Amino acid sequence: MAASLICSETVSRVSSVLNRDVKQFGKKHMFDSNEETCWNSDQGATQWVLLEFPQEVRVSEVRVQFQGGFTGSTCRIEGCQKDKAFTKLADFYPEDKNSLQISFEIGLYQAVCCSVLSLTHTHSFPIHGDALVHRVKIVFENSTDFFGRVIVYTLDVLGDKV
Repeated sequence: MAASLICSETVSRVSSVLNRDVKQFGKKHMFDSNEETCWNSDQGATQWVLLEFPQEVRVSEVRVQFQGGFTGSTCRIEGCQKDKAFTKLADFYPEDKNSLQISFEIGLYQAVCCSVLSLTHTHSFPIHGDALVHRVKIVFENSTDFFGRVIVYTLDVLGDKV
């Protein structure tokens, strides 16, 4: 069963922070389980979150909760081995809403879960492939915000450690 891959040894980076105010809007807030805090990017065309895991992992699920009005509208998940170039794992198009949105691996599990998830107001998108990676980059190519800002309250990556 898939478990969270984010741990104290996971290194995270982001494209920008609103007004460089890392205390109030920094990346750590995506992982603190506090509904009141968030990562808020600065304005710009493309925003991203990069996660470097302490070991090889197989990503099976990504969970993200945006603030409505500041959602990444055209997004992709990329992965790579240490010191290698990123390759695309999936494109996804989240809904512009505040609720948790979940990706699932393609298969019977997704077909079953999607019907249940629609009852709890979550949105799912598939992750293709079975790649082993050390780093994952979530790229928000466009935002629903006019200035290109993205606000993320919750981000988690689930899968298996190899």
